[in-house]
Amino acid sequence: MKKIEAIIKPFKLDEVKAALQGAGVTGLTIYEVKGFGRQKGHTEMYRGSEYVVDFLPKLKIEVMVADDHLTEVVEAIVRTAHTGKIGDGKIFITDLQDVIRIRTKEHGDLAI
Repeated sequence: MKKIEAIIKPFKLDEVKAALQGAGVTGLTIYEVKGFGRQKGHTEMYRGSEYVVDFLPKLKIEVMVADDHLTEVVEAIVRTAHTGKIGDGKIFITDLQDVIRIRTKEHGDLAI
């Protein structure tokens, strides 16, 4: 089993969510986060004063998948989150030792 964490631009959420559902994902978690990478933020004007916006708003999506669905799910995220511009985001993939559904006490792939 794998845990996929994807950092994406907020306006891409609906597309990514639809693509994940199409890829068979039955559950996901979304966080509103802020950060920067190579983008380094930008400057804005407010009431005549210039200020720097260091941390840009992003969304973090967490999805747990069985190993045999990993490629399909990652490709769905890359395809729909891509704009071709700096700041499109990143995907992190980690191994999961176990997953337990609290209600039924199921383990592993059955709990995803």
